[in-house]
Amino acid sequence: MSAFKRKRGGQRPADQNAKKVKFVVNADDSPDEAVEENKNEVTIPPPVSKGKWTNKERVLIFSSRGINFRTRHLMKDLKTMMPHSKEDTKMDRKDKLFVVNEVCEIKNCNKCLFFEAKKKQDLYMWISNSPHGPSAKFLVQNIHTLAELKMTGNCLKGSRPLLSFDPKFDKEPHYALLKELFIQTFSTPRYHPKSQPFVDHVFTFSIADNRIWFRNYQIIEEDASIVEIGPRFVLNLIKIFQGSFGGPTLYENPDFQSPNMHRRQIRLAAAAKVREKQMVKEMHKLKKAEVKEDLVKDVTADVFLTPAEEKPIHIQTEAPEPKVVKKKKQKAFKRQRMQMARR
Repeated sequence: MSAFKRKRGGQRPADQNAKKVKFVVNADDSPDEAVEENKNEVTIPPPVSKGKWTNKERVLIFSSRGINFRTRHLMKDLKTMMPHSKEDTKMDRKDKLFVVNEVCEIKNCNKCLFFEAKKKQDLYMWISNSPHGPSAKFLVQNIHTLAELKMTGNCLKGSRPLLSFDPKFDKEPHYALLKELFIQTFSTPRYHPKSQPFVDHVFTFSIADNRIWFRNYQIIEEDASIVEIGPRFVLNLIKIFQGSFGGPTLYENPDFQSPNMHRRQIRLAAAAKVREKQMVKEMHKLKKAEVKEDLVKDVTADVFLTPAEEKPIHIQTEAPEPKVVKKKKQKAFKRQRMQMARR
């Protein structure tokens, strides 16, 4: 059997990265067949990517202790979609956030996605440009992971995504800053060693209800038809800082309401309903306990009365005649009647 082998000697190919191979003939073959096979040379094309990896953006994705399973799966999905990302162990909640800059420096990363869990139910996400800033803090809501959505898409792992932004990102300055931060964080650098030279999915950032909605779509046809593959989540902006994980506040969202305040309002609304029901019960009890007043005159008594006809008054001046009472014959008893019948 024949096998591929590099050809030694000969002319140098035009492209230095291109390679030429020839077939090696077994000893059992005839010399005429060997000469014919030596003429068949195969040229292997060079790699597709000839450029250099100049935009060396590296993103560190990790979290604090106390996250739930949904956050852990979301982080895993983001690491899968972003081949230029790195991971690290969970950070202790007692440590201050300035320690994250040192972790990024150790991992040789200049961008950071840090998930901070509080009370085992609230999730906050920091997007930072380490170590000089700026950084933004978000409240993450409505998380749905890849395994949870179970959609039909199947994009190539490591492919470079397209980033699609809402037109509102260009109208306000704080959204323009977030747009540049998202571009530098989520876009895969060109010619990255772990990336693939294909574009088959789209990251969309849309603004609705003063929140940023993240979606991931796969391009399935050449006519730009797309299908959602996940993950999906909603970012509620809290603050934008000048430094990395701190510093002067550049923007603060006036419409933001903390989850603690939201839960407190829900509890107060439920307590108000309970108090209202108790007040209604007490009012019923007081009404039942009150003594009913006796009415001297019934107002509705004369409703159904009809006036009678007036008759002339007759005065009797003479004594009435005595009435004649007829005496009734006494009937004999049954025994007497029987005796009389026998006689």
